[in-house]
Amino acid sequence: MSPSFFEIIQLSNGDYALRRVDDDGAPLVRISFSEEAKDMMDDRQMQVAKAMIAAGIDAAGDSAQDLDWDSNDSFSDSDTDAEWYDAPHSPTLH
Repeated sequence: MSPSFFEIIQLSNGDYALRRVDDDGAPLVRISFSEEAKDMMDDRQMQVAKAMIAAGIDAAGDSAQDLDWDSNDSFSDSDTDAEWYDAPHSPTLH
């Protein structure tokens, strides 16, 4: 399976979206700021949208570590010495 690359774009309605580079379908994530929020950000909406998406990816990675697997060969969240549990997160956005 080839890796997926993602991009953050600004939609025609002013929202920001995360989508796969090679897919023109519906975005994976959409962020919409109110007029009040836009005024407070002083034209930094794209930077804030990037930070929000990065935080979401990081949180999703953290929640994946909290899974309690049923298989005898898998680890539960109590196995803190497992290699995969201690591995640092490295989500990459392009």
